[in-house]
Amino acid sequence: MLTKAPKPQRKATNLSLDQRLIAEAKELGLNVSKIAEEGLAKAVAARKSELWLEENREAIEEHNRYFAEHGLPFSEFRGFE
Repeated sequence: MLTKAPKPQRKATNLSLDQRLIAEAKELGLNVSKIAEEGLAKAVAARKSELWLEENREAIEEHNRYFAEHGLPFSEFRGFE
């Protein structure tokens, strides 16, 4: 059964943004809050990905070294090159 994700709680926040850009966005009917939230979510996800790679770099490099030295498991059964 699928369940709905809970609605995120909103927090009023003060931002300093280029006033000309805000005016142009409003003129174009853009939802500045939604766009800012989407951009922030994207930046947070990208940074989390960077941190995960940093934290796991050693293990990833070790796996890469192992496969470079020993080859991929079951490679003799691969039907493609």
